[in-house]
Amino acid sequence: MRAWQFNSTEDGLEYVDVDPPIPGPGEVLIDVEAAGMCHSDVQIVNGHGDAWLRKRPIILGHEVAGTVRGLGGGVNDIAIGDRVAVALSAPPIERMDFVNGVGLGFDGGFAEQAVSSRVNIVAIPEGVPFTHAAVAIDSLATAYHAVVSEAGAGAASTLAIIGLGGLGLSAVQIAKARGATVYGVDIDSSVFDSAREQGAIDCFSDIREVPGSVDAVVDFAGMASTIAAAVTAVKLGGRVVVGSGHPEVTIDLQLLITNNVALRGSLGASIDDLEAVLDLLAKKELVPAIEEVSFAEIPDALERLEVGQVRGLLVARPRT
Repeated sequence: MRAWQFNSTEDGLEYVDVDPPIPGPGEVLIDVEAAGMCHSDVQIVNGHGDAWLRKRPIILGHEVAGTVRGLGGGVNDIAIGDRVAVALSAPPIERMDFVNGVGLGFDGGFAEQAVSSRVNIVAIPEGVPFTHAAVAIDSLATAYHAVVSEAGAGAASTLAIIGLGGLGLSAVQIAKARGATVYGVDIDSSVFDSAREQGAIDCFSDIREVPGSVDAVVDFAGMASTIAAAVTAVKLGGRVVVGSGHPEVTIDLQLLITNNVALRGSLGASIDDLEAVLDLLAKKELVPAIEEVSFAEIPDALERLEVGQVRGLLVARPRT
């Protein structure tokens, strides 16, 4: 089968023909119908993902959706032809030693077929396209975890989302679907119309321009200046959730203490988060902006993602 494989930064992504995978005990073979792309793939190709790699060479692509093609021994609760997505980790989220699934430490979905442990398999609800299910696995579920599980978005809350790229725009939709009042923040004002269409009531170039104080700030930009400013923008007892971060940040510690501000990091998502996102997709309460690329275009698409030329979420269709 054809695949995009990574071995070293010198070689980059290499187009290869490899033998199809064979599912072992407790595993599932999947025909990959859609594979999402995100900044984790870019980091690996650039040599910054060594902590995730369990082997080299490795087929990248950790956002995988498709149909069940084969079953390993002991798997009897799903059927050939079932539409499935592959969660990055089994619950709880604290267990970051990913079980035998596709993705960051294992052969993934930049190929025509992939193998995953049964424990990571999640059913795709009726009406949810493979492309939407693929980006739900990491991009959308990561945004959901930050907005709901960490920031506590709900009907009575007010949130500001910093960084209106693919994750940020999805976070705006998710917060809106939860009934929250949402503001968007980005230095690029060209994305403001999109953010308003997704549910932001207004947008600003600086968090300090948001009227009043908010219950929580979710920062996907992760710059030292945006994180420090976010601490000043939340209410007494508010939360600042950081989904991406500068290595060093200086904050007003006195303000953090006196206003009882919770500063939280957010990484990845649980299977519960993924299932919640799939439910939102099925109800059409979350409609991601998708850009489909051909299988051959995957390396070029990742380069565009790296330099900020992608506003939506990238998905490849390996079998078309």
